[in-house]
Amino acid sequence: MGLELYLDLLSQPCRALYIFARSNNIPFEFKRVQLAKGEHKTEEFRKVNVLMKVPALKDGSFTLAESIAILLYLVQKFKTPDHWYPSDLHKRARVDEYLSWQHANIRTKGSKLFLSKVLLPIFTGQQLPPEKLEFATEELNIALKQFEEKFLQDKPFIAGSEISLADLVAVVELMQPVCSGYDLFEERPKLKEWRRRVEEAVGKELFQEAHEEIMNIKNVTADHFSPELLQNFKQQLLKQ
Repeated sequence: MGLELYLDLLSQPCRALYIFARSNNIPFEFKRVQLAKGEHKTEEFRKVNVLMKVPALKDGSFTLAESIAILLYLVQKFKTPDHWYPSDLHKRARVDEYLSWQHANIRTKGSKLFLSKVLLPIFTGQQLPPEKLEFATEELNIALKQFEEKFLQDKPFIAGSEISLADLVAVVELMQPVCSGYDLFEERPKLKEWRRRVEEAVGKELFQEAHEEIMNIKNVTADHFSPELLQNFKQQLLKQ
């Protein structure tokens, strides 16, 4: 049995894995797990990932959860070009530093804005109050400022002159609020140029392909989601 990746391209970490594997010509079987249909909650998928989350990897009898762990596994198994996860101690530390920071910052703040602007209206028929939306946007803006000043600085990429896992993980997360209608790149020329370089490094066509579904998320209606998932999300979102 070959490598299997269990993904839903609506998910940012899944897109990072998909783009990484495709751009490095890593052979894999794409096992689509539709989150909206609750396919990650089935007993069949539980055998692959007991946490019942995507992404997940199955390589023969070996299974692995968590996107960063999976990316690092692929880097080492397929001996991908050094720039992805540099052997140079300082460059690798920069990649690790960003990957450690991003979960509670870019990922959390970007996801919150996306949920507020896109999923809340779909699930509840209500818009987030303007003051709460403004607060969520400002939280993301603070994280973006930190990203530019601390991690990107005046370098082409986070770890230096070439793309790394850090850049790929960052860009897919930043595309989530963009797909909600908040073009965070528009008034940030440094960030906009960085995104262009990342797209070119992985291939613009592949980048667009990976983001095609999420770019059309505003056309999705409530009946696209399983009733159980719809109810769970509705309760969570209304608590915000």
